[in-house]
Amino acid sequence: MKKIFKFALGIEYNGSNYHGWQKQKEFSNTIQQHIENAISIIANHNIEIFCAGRTDIGVHSIGQVIHFETVSIRKIKSWILGINSLLPKDIVVTWIVPVTKEFHARFSAISRKYYYIIYNSKYRSGILNKLVTQYQYNLDIKKMNKAAKYLIGENDLTSFRSVKCQSSSSYRRIIHLNIKKYNNYIIIDIKANSFVYHMVRTIVGCLLEIGSHSKKEIWLLELLKKKDRTKAATTVKPNGLFLVEIEYPKRFNIPYYSNLNFLLNL
Repeated sequence: MKKIFKFALGIEYNGSNYHGWQKQKEFSNTIQQHIENAISIIANHNIEIFCAGRTDIGVHSIGQVIHFETVSIRKIKSWILGINSLLPKDIVVTWIVPVTKEFHARFSAISRKYYYIIYNSKYRSGILNKLVTQYQYNLDIKKMNKAAKYLIGENDLTSFRSVKCQSSSSYRRIIHLNIKKYNNYIIIDIKANSFVYHMVRTIVGCLLEIGSHSKKEIWLLELLKKKDRTKAATTVKPNGLFLVEIEYPKRFNIPYYSNLNFLLNL
């Protein structure tokens, strides 16, 4: 019987050109499908991958983590170079490490972290068009930060999840929610144990209402209590949403590296 090897990988991608992460029968152009195809060729047998968080259509990542099992023996460098040579230019493996059989990219994760990047200007960005969301009205980030504090901790987030969400529970624990501004760029930094469908994009929509003075800060608390998605703001576009970091117990020795590492220090 052949020995089975298990690996964890870091993945970066620009989600603009894909039908989301998850492979689907009716859509072949998904990020998962491209990666599975590439790894299967290098491994010389069919590979199934598992990810830490399934991102939606148009959502990007600088910190996705996946794992797969194989009976093939390759050098780490050979895995990375081989897989990347077969991937589209906007999907890349940044690292790969062997892991124990107990590790699971999704179920071993302690937390996930997302950034939502807003280009706060009257005029759109020609360079970062699909990587940011333009918002033309001035935003008051002090009000947004004060409102965000109402969401910290474990809460029923029914008001902030899509009606299409298939999760059995609407309770999630938000660890931090911070808003920072750098010239015309506003970064909404949210970390939670996990996320329900469209949670980040709905929260951002609500924060925009508060930052533009259309709603008061207390509105977020009222939405929590109402548990009614129809009372919250419109879900914002996926442009500007990045899966930034997945946290695991230290015993798994999962690294973190990204070509956009500087974003973690903002």
